[in-house]
Amino acid sequence: MGTAATADIVIVGAGIIGLSAAFRLQQAGRQVTLIDRAGMAHGASFGNAAAFAFTDVLPMAAKGMLGKVPGWLMDPLGPLSIPPAYLPQITPWLVRFWRAGWRDRRDASIAAQVALMDLARSEMADLTKAAGTAHMVRSDGSLELYESEAEFAAGLPGWAVRQEHDIGFEHVRGARLEELQPGLSPRFVAGTFVPQWQTVSEPYEFACALGEALLAQGASLLTEAVRSVVPSSDGITVTLDNGTEITAKQVVIACGAWSKPLAAALGDTVPLDTERGYNTTLPAGAFALQRQLIFGGHGFVVTPLANGIRVGGAVELGGLDLPPNYARADAMLKKAASFMPGLKTEGGKQWMGFRPSLPDSLPVIGPSSASPDIIYAFGHGHLGLTQSAATGRLVADLIARTKPSIDITPFAATRF
Repeated sequence: MGTAATADIVIVGAGIIGLSAAFRLQQAGRQVTLIDRAGMAHGASFGNAAAFAFTDVLPMAAKGMLGKVPGWLMDPLGPLSIPPAYLPQITPWLVRFWRAGWRDRRDASIAAQVALMDLARSEMADLTKAAGTAHMVRSDGSLELYESEAEFAAGLPGWAVRQEHDIGFEHVRGARLEELQPGLSPRFVAGTFVPQWQTVSEPYEFACALGEALLAQGASLLTEAVRSVVPSSDGITVTLDNGTEITAKQVVIACGAWSKPLAAALGDTVPLDTERGYNTTLPAGAFALQRQLIFGGHGFVVTPLANGIRVGGAVELGGLDLPPNYARADAMLKKAASFMPGLKTEGGKQWMGFRPSLPDSLPVIGPSSASPDIIYAFGHGHLGLTQSAATGRLVADLIARTKPSIDITPFAATRF
């Protein structure tokens, strides 16, 4: 028989989204209990690409990906892979992804993403200052690279959309390209430099620094899986796998890829699926990397970290249960070595993580259908770190019953 406990606010998930929400709630005077099956920042927050991608406002379906999908799927180690056994399960998600690329849906998604990114930029600056983590942020910009004039031309419409939303960038060639990143292969004919792009020194350390600040101010952390979240006459009952029942005044569900069944039990069917991302972190000194490099045609990035260089990305739509296929990480590393002659590929550490992704590239942020005291904050895909501070602010607004800082209608769980 399980034990019983009470809490003010329970946050299910101690990744960067849950931690950011907890910080804002704690600032507002609330007592926060974080619950995570793996502990602090051990999901997608552990090994991501470390970027604050505030300028990345285009939905995945609008980045020219749809036309590339058939070719990518022909290569089992390419930028996009779907294990054949998983295809029946992922097909409804793919249909919605295709629909998200249509003009009406695309424009609505961009407008929502721009609003969320503007909030993310200002909130992250404030949060890092308040949490004492501003020194962990690098403002070196990013450099997206193109192997042909055709690839460069194909990307221009997307840059035109960004320009409409006052996002700064510089198309570069020749000496300017070499200045921004010496030592690249001559196969790259052009690049686009985005000065507003930022990265953190190491994403796990960044998340943990935020978490430690929370714990120092009285928050608590339980390492346990959550079985259910159910409204009750006394509040919201959170039942753990060990049988413990915690009755909370309010609950935030921010457990990334594991959020779907909890939402379904509350009456919200959300088409959340899992993009399995891979990377290899090489030792410091593996390459004189100046800033994050984006190889969009190959679906991966290379990021300078405080402890080395991370080569990672790509998409494998395979759910939570299949074992990792680290040949995908090997393939990216091999490509990186050809793109960056002189890259030392020895001594790397491989990792695979689960990106919680929705077909329209927008997260779910808002109240559940079952109770306004259960708030959703999940499904950020590739942009969890980027949008974490904004999501934390919106969650705090919803918990306090105040008008959200931006219109959250586009992020409703019921939009599907």
